[in-house]
Parts: sequence; C-alpha cells; structure tokens
Amino acid sequence: MNIRRLQALVNKEFAQFFKDKRLLPIIFVAPIIQLTLLGFAASLDVKNISFVLCDLDKTSESRKFAESFTNSGYFTMEYSTEDYNDVQRYLDESKAAMALVIPPKFGNKILRRETVDVQVLFDGSEGNSTAIASGYVMQIISRYSQNVLVNIVGDLKRLGGINSEIRAWYNPSLISRKFMVPGVLVLILLITTTNLTAMAIVKEKEVGTLEQLLVTPLRPVELIIGKLIPFTLIGLIVVTFALLVMIFGFSIPVRGSIVLLYVLTGFFLMTSLGLGLFVSTISKTQQQAMMVGMFFVLMPMMYISGFVFPVENMPKTLQVIANLIPMKYYLVVIRSIILKGVGISHLWFEAVMLFVMGVVVLTASVMRFKEKTD
Repeated sequence: MNIRRLQALVNKEFAQFFKDKRLLPIIFVAPIIQLTLLGFAASLDVKNISFVLCDLDKTSESRKFAESFTNSGYFTMEYSTEDYNDVQRYLDESKAAMALVIPPKFGNKILRRETVDVQVLFDGSEGNSTAIASGYVMQIISRYSQNVLVNIVGDLKRLGGINSEIRAWYNPSLISRKFMVPGVLVLILLITTTNLTAMAIVKEKEVGTLEQLLVTPLRPVELIIGKLIPFTLIGLIVVTFALLVMIFGFSIPVRGSIVLLYVLTGFFLMTSLGLGLFVSTISKTQQQAMMVGMFFVLMPMMYISGFVFPVENMPKTLQVIANLIPMKYYLVVIRSIILKGVGISHLWFEAVMLFVMGVVVLTASVMRFKEKTD
C-alpha cells in the first residue's frame, strides 16, 4: 500500500466535500437540527391529559378528589358537566381523552368510611397514552385512599402489610427524553454515514470520475480505504457535535468513558460505511441510492433494533432477526455508557458483536465493490 497515493486520494475526497457548498450544511448542520427537533419531539411522556369531570355529588370531598387529579401535573380539566349522558359526546368528539365520573353520595360514603366506586373512562384510540394515563390514575387514587386511611388510623404502619420503596436508577425522574436522545444520535449517525457513502460513490460513477480513478496506479484496496477514511472522520465529527448538543442542550451528561464510546462508535461505523458501500454497488443514481438505503437498510434497522419498541416484546422470529442487526448492540452500548456509566467489562459482548459484524459487512461490501469495478 502506497501511503502517498492514499494520502492524495484522501485529500482529494476532502477537497471535493468542501468544494460543494450545498453538501456541507447537509453533513454538519442537518444532523444537529434533527437531533434537536427529534430530541424534543420524541418523548414518550404523557402530560396535560385533558379530561371532562362529571361530579354527581357536588360536595367538598368530591371537589378534593377531583383536585387530586388537576394538582398532579398530569391531568387538565377542560370540561365539566352534571349530565352523565354528555360524557360520551366529549370522548366521541375527541374534546377530552378521559372522563372522571364521581357518583352521588361520594362524600357521605367517604365520611362513613365506606368503599366508593368511581368511574374513569378513556379514549382508547391511542393505546400507549391510555396505558400510561391509566397508571397515573391508579397512583392518584391509591394516594387519595392512603390519605383517607391516615385520617382514620393516624399511622398506616400500625395496620401492618408491605411497605415498598421504589427507586429508578440511571433516570430517577423517568424522563423518556433521556432514553430517546441517545437513540436519536445513533439513528442520525447511521443515516448520515450510510447515505453519504452511497451517494458520494454513486455521484462519482455518474460524472465519470470513478472510472478515471480506476485507471490510475491506485490499487483497489487503496481506493476503497481512501474513500472510507473521510466518511469515518465525518461520522466521528457528527457524533462529537451531537454529544455536545446532548450534553449542553438536553443536560444529559456522559457518565461513562468517552474514549470507549468513540472506539465502539468506530466499530459501528465499519457496518454503516460497509452498508453504504454495498448500496452504491447496486444503485445507478443518487436518488436510487437514497431510496434503497432508506427503505431496505435504515427503516428496517430503526423498527427492529429496539430504537423505540423493545426487542423483548417482538415475536420470536423478529427477535432472531434483531440479533443480526448491529444497531441493536450499538444502542445498548451508547445508552449504557451515557446513562449508566458502565465500562467494557459490562459491554464486552456488544463490543465483540459490533466488531465481528463490522468486519463481515465491510469485507463483503469491499469484495462486492471490487467485483463491480473489475
């Protein structure tokens, strides 16, 4: 391998990048904007749940019970009605996501220490939000019931039973953004490096410069390495900018080793660049390369890797397929290093899988590229 020829090719690639003024914002500015927008938008937290109150009791106790919902920070009372038949209309017209029906004699039964049945109706068309909101409802009702018992007994410990103390490590406030933002970083890195590699090589085929390079003294291995080095550096720059946005924009610190994060990112880049190289060998135009990369590489990885949907909840067949997707292991790596602060002793399996898959994908893509250019 001739280092001078390789260096000349790398310089040529960087000169070509910086010459195209329209490409620079796509490479460096677009990922930051995407991370910022998706970081704020991609949230699984459910807040400000609108509900209609149907208070058929109209006592101070029923008002206190309704206030326990509005004071929780999760629910917002948008409407109030005294007619039970109006409740369905609010749900049907999507004016409210929930209806709270307090029955007559609610206050009297509370004061007489009797069991009271209240009705909570949900608009179940959004299943995920409904499931989360129903959990909030159970917490609020449980807390209200405990307060009633405290007023009777004075000290709940005298009743015996089980006292649970629940703590969430690594994300005590259970903010879904802290889980989503590192995943968005992985997605942006995959999209940027895969599409950029594929489109850049296809563009050279379109304008004819790739054929000119093939008749130079450059060996095929030197040509491929010279092509991939700039994309690797660009990928690491994108990760750096994204980490800065994550740390200073979303207040999510990196608890683990930055060096380990970059090393394992390099392993993942072998896969993403290899996929981009492979896409370039089966595409004739830049538009075709983008479509192939998006629909046959990026979208399947996004859905099956555990980016949003837990792999454990998928059918067994999809779980087997997920084990063959490098993005699954890189998601575990980046979330573990950033949120948990764990080291290589806990991530050695993911590191090995990323390295092996990167070598396999990159080797297969290089062989395919050499076959198409011979």
